[in-house]
Amino acid sequence: MNNNNIKKEQYLIDEIKVGDTWRMFKILSEFVEGFENLSDIEPAVSVFGSARVKEDHNDYKKARLMGSMLADNGITVLTGGGPGVMEAANRGATEAGGQSIGVNIELPFEQKPNPYAKKVITFNYFFVRKVMLVKYASAFVIFPGGFGTMDELFEAMTLIQTRKILPFPLILVEKDYWSGMINWLEDKMVGNNFISESDLDIIKLIDDPPEILDCIKNFLKV
Repeated sequence: MNNNNIKKEQYLIDEIKVGDTWRMFKILSEFVEGFENLSDIEPAVSVFGSARVKEDHNDYKKARLMGSMLADNGITVLTGGGPGVMEAANRGATEAGGQSIGVNIELPFEQKPNPYAKKVITFNYFFVRKVMLVKYASAFVIFPGGFGTMDELFEAMTLIQTRKILPFPLILVEKDYWSGMINWLEDKMVGNNFISESDLDIIKLIDDPPEILDCIKNFLKV
């Protein structure tokens, strides 16, 4: 290693720009806003799934029914605030007269909050938003989705597996969609001893909304 490299590493803190230091305060302010706005919503269930499904899609219809059933049982519906499955769950909760909340994220292609979330909180930082979706959730109901949906699923699985948060139900909806992933986890991760077989007990595959609701209510003991 030459002297130039040593100097650069030694004085790395000098590379931090003023704008970067102020960003820390923006992050803290987002955490504070989230905690203040969501502190009274429990019990709540976070619902995830594709933002691309339309109103006539089966996942939309089922998520809308799920939102309604949760609201009818006094459970707040918490989503990422966007369209598709998120909109459907918020819509069902709002139509049932329950608490319907969206924690939206600002994206370059301008994801707009869906019109069915009664309360919308918009974040700039994905990791702050993810904290809110986990911290205030008594369960996750996860419909088929893309990278964002998978991110939320595996984040929660990791936190539960490593005992960073108390276990709660992670319910995957639509067995046909998720079965390939489950088979891969069993074959590759468990098969190579990268995870324990019992780690897969963290997730449940349930397609029927009343059965999903029973699972959540049994966990909440309500």
